[in-house]
Amino acid sequence: MPILISTSELADQLRDPALVIADVRWDPSDPEAAINSYRQGHIPGAIYFDLDRDLSDRSDLSRGRHPLPDPHDFAQLLMRRGIGPDTRLVVYDDKLESLAVRLWWMMRWIGGPEAALLDGGLDKWVHERRPIEEGPDRDLRPAHRAISVNLNPSLIARITEIESASRGGMVLLDARAPERYRGEVEPIDTRAGHIPAAVNAPWTENLSGTTPQVFKSPAELRSHYEKLGVTSGADVVCYCGSGATACHDVFALGLAGFHRVRLYPGSWSEWIAQHP
Repeated sequence: MPILISTSELADQLRDPALVIADVRWDPSDPEAAINSYRQGHIPGAIYFDLDRDLSDRSDLSRGRHPLPDPHDFAQLLMRRGIGPDTRLVVYDDKLESLAVRLWWMMRWIGGPEAALLDGGLDKWVHERRPIEEGPDRDLRPAHRAISVNLNPSLIARITEIESASRGGMVLLDARAPERYRGEVEPIDTRAGHIPAAVNAPWTENLSGTTPQVFKSPAELRSHYEKLGVTSGADVVCYCGSGATACHDVFALGLAGFHRVRLYPGSWSEWIAQHP
């Protein structure tokens, strides 16, 4: 599968029996708001994934606000939700793909079937007056086989590596909004600021600015990241507040042709917990 799929391409494939669509809406201020929005309208056949419950293991918040779950537990969850090794998975949200991209990245992390991100997400789907389905989250028939976990450690940067980033050899990108990077505001975490040596690369700058917004072209994205110091041979690491929206930068860098890109999953929330 391509890693980016258009709304028209998805609409043509809705009857594909191998297709599973995942709705990854989430609201940090109201845990019930996202699932309620899903019930009020989602892409036909979509199942719901919650960032806190399904895509994180929040039992130890010293690892950040959204630590990665045990990969084998995650693979079992996918199987129960009907996602197996032969599934064609498409993910979307209603926040410019800043959350769905976490599930896209996690599929690569566990070595499962690669997912595709819906370009423009639910906003573009609704804007084009495509079909919407109402109702509760559905239980798909469990997949016949579980995904065999084959972790890809090259996708992750550990906190010990981030601690040495100031000595050079790494391009560390902070995907948060400029005012959070500068430490002027901090609406979520207990401390404001950014990791030393980090360069601000707000994930919103990966998007077109049109209505509805879609990803910029690969050439535009490449030019954007080159201005931030990213080169073909660079060791690039992306982080955000909790390891979710940073995946948007990882994704965009891949579209731009930069493939030596890692995620720091603990991100700023782990950094401040370990550096009080």
